[in-house]
Amino acid sequence: MQLLDRKRVLAIPPLWRLGFRPFFLAGALFAGLAVALWAAVLQGLASPAVPGGMLAWHRHEMPFGFGLAIIAGFLLTAVQNWTGRPGLSGRPLMLLCGLWLAARLAWFVPVPLALLIVLQLAFVGLFIVQMARQLIAARQCNNYPILLVLSLLALCQTLTLTGLAQGDDSLQRRGALAALWLIGVLLSLIGGRVIPFFTQRGLGRVEAFATHPWLDRLLLVCGVLVAAAFASGHNLQPRPWLAIPFMLLAVLHGLRLWRWHLPGIWRVPLLWSLHLAYAWLLLAALGMAAWHLGWLAQSSLASHALAVGAMGGLILAMMARVSLGHTGRALQPPRAMAWGFALVNLGALIRVVAGGGWLWLAALCWGLAFALFAMRYAPMLCQARVDGHPG
Repeated sequence: MQLLDRKRVLAIPPLWRLGFRPFFLAGALFAGLAVALWAAVLQGLASPAVPGGMLAWHRHEMPFGFGLAIIAGFLLTAVQNWTGRPGLSGRPLMLLCGLWLAARLAWFVPVPLALLIVLQLAFVGLFIVQMARQLIAARQCNNYPILLVLSLLALCQTLTLTGLAQGDDSLQRRGALAALWLIGVLLSLIGGRVIPFFTQRGLGRVEAFATHPWLDRLLLVCGVLVAAAFASGHNLQPRPWLAIPFMLLAVLHGLRLWRWHLPGIWRVPLLWSLHLAYAWLLLAALGMAAWHLGWLAQSSLASHALAVGAMGGLILAMMARVSLGHTGRALQPPRAMAWGFALVNLGALIRVVAGGGWLWLAALCWGLAFALFAMRYAPMLCQARVDGHPG
């Protein structure tokens, strides 16, 4: 039976053998193209006609187009390790990726708005069904919180698309911002597992980091409540009492970073990139607390610290590390990736600190970072594992 399974897997082109391969590559390419287009729109160099306007497109596509693609690639791969059951591959994986691509293109072709909405929700729905099927069959109760957050993400996407259909800017904004903070919850959930493990392995540390389930649960609950406040509209206006959950989030993220920190991480690009990107979660929470207290003029600065610094930085660092491990390579990224990690963090800093006139530079840093990943990792993702493993 194992021999037959091996032959079946080897008959599949390498790109379609596991979810991380097509989704990491497509997501990285889309990240660069989408932000380049948005920057061109802001500079008055382009004005594509899309449903609801380009702001609606940008709000939707960064969390639900880019973010969900990478989340799908990571989780569809990780669930195989968690459950011991074969992950999505071959034709079903092609169809899911094709659906994701169709949903991206539907914004720019003359299709009915209803079809665009169906394509968007069909992708996230099928992705969640696949994850639920795997986890429930293996009775992986400890991973059910991931299903919860994914389901809430789908509800946020529904809210955003409802706002698009009704021409309601407030609904769109509420759904997109709630989704962004739910992605922050996922980054915290996954980061809480892999960052200490990667740090231990990367530095050759024998002793594992101590686990604190109460900290993980508190971050989950607090993060979901913050997202719910965005979805309900409570976080759209400054309210001093709402600074409390954000300050709690900042303290919890800071506690994690302090526990995980070892001086040696700054010598290893695959480690400092993860730790630095995770620190943007703390900064985003502090930024929202400051805004609610009247110490920060714009809440969008905190939102972009989360979107560009935390989401972009952690996604890039995770893709670089996971792609090496799952293609059977040594955990040593191409030298250019250190520049990529630096560029995505520089882009986040420029977006948060500099004025509007520098947005083009932030977009350029982001685009170059993901272009470096695509150029250096595309051959790895499109070729078979170097260690002979069929995955």
